[in-house]
Amino acid sequence: MNPNLDLPTVPRRRARPPKRKTRITIYLDDEVLDEFRSRAERTGTGYQTLINAALRLRLASGDANPAAA
Repeated sequence: MNPNLDLPTVPRRRARPPKRKTRITIYLDDEVLDEFRSRAERTGTGYQTLINAALRLRLASGDANPAAA
């Protein structure tokens, strides 16, 4: 192979990260959604991100009783 040969360089495509989220439809109480949207505005974070974090925190607590909140 001739090292002086000028070949066009082709940009490498980055591999896609594995899919980690699924789009769903969910019904929430207006008051709950309003609170998450309000917190999102104050913190500069998306309200869906905050809802996801709250659900993860709840799951990590290990409490199997959903009515205990």
